[in-house]
Amino acid sequence: MSQPATHETVEHAMQPEDTPELRALYRGFEDNHLIPLWTQIGDLMPIHPKPRAVAHVWKWSSLLPLAEKSGELVPVGRGGERRAIGLANPGLGGHAYVSPTLWAAIQYLGPRETAPEHRHSQNAFRFIVEGEGVWTVVNGDPVRMSRGDLLLTPGWYFHGHHNDTDKPMAWIDGLDIPFSQQNDVGFFEFGSDRVTDYATPRFSRGERLWCHPGLRPLSGLKDTVSTPIGAYRWEHTDRALTEQLLLEEEGQPATVEQGHAAVRYVNPTTGGDVMPTIRCEFHRLREGTKTPARREVGSTVFQVFDGRGSVVMDGVEHRIDIGDMFVIPSWIEWSLQAETRFDLFRFSDAPIMERLHFARTHVDEGDR
Repeated sequence: MSQPATHETVEHAMQPEDTPELRALYRGFEDNHLIPLWTQIGDLMPIHPKPRAVAHVWKWSSLLPLAEKSGELVPVGRGGERRAIGLANPGLGGHAYVSPTLWAAIQYLGPRETAPEHRHSQNAFRFIVEGEGVWTVVNGDPVRMSRGDLLLTPGWYFHGHHNDTDKPMAWIDGLDIPFSQQNDVGFFEFGSDRVTDYATPRFSRGERLWCHPGLRPLSGLKDTVSTPIGAYRWEHTDRALTEQLLLEEEGQPATVEQGHAAVRYVNPTTGGDVMPTIRCEFHRLREGTKTPARREVGSTVFQVFDGRGSVVMDGVEHRIDIGDMFVIPSWIEWSLQAETRFDLFRFSDAPIMERLHFARTHVDEGDR
């Protein structure tokens, strides 16, 4: 009776006897730029995702001093364009990619400095963990940057930054650079050597038009691929998370898990993600809360905004504090635990995975 196929028998299937004829066949493959499937199926079609990217933590206490030293030594301006330092995943061979689809960096702008305008196909955002005094000008609209704010620069929008104060400021950038580069979709264009508007309004024109709860301007009835809102302000994010936990205390089903409030930033014209390739969320855990272990297809990056806690990734626990960033590659098991009230900003490639129908999540029910 034939034996059922096992992982071992499949792994060693189609391995013919080594002969001069076989070697000649393989040389013919090589000469004609061919590679037979039977020698690589385990790499091309694994039983489950086996990412080259690794789970990793970057400490804010190391990132910020390096950014500050860059501010002393490296001028910002045309050519280099931005004083941005990319987080290079140790598993991705020296590329400045935090994951195969996402790019993350700490950007630093010194006192009274201006980063010139440009635009690119890649979608981008900025999240501010500390500081204020910088305005980003997006398609001519000056947008204030302050602690806890999420700012959007969708693909092909001109944008530049100017620091209107005598103090430096740092923030994180997130883009879909690796995804764009690997798929050869990128374009880039220089804009003004300065910025097109040095005004410093408290609220941008986009906010004044769109940021009124439940109200959509009749002038904006056309759906847009990316959000028309330039900045999602911390006061609204904080209030939404606070109310979720208060409703939970009242016995209402308002949180994603017990002690775990979360919101997704959305495009008000569609109710979907703020940009077509990047999802942005904010999470708040009560003191002592532990989330169930889970695995997800796709890449996720977190930054700690406030509080202390830990993340367990691939079985290894890491203590994390304000400003620390960490990446969770595809199908790596992870969970969070809050030592104090724990606030975290999250971004991911979920819109890509969902639109291509690759998305899959597994939650360990034993942790609930």
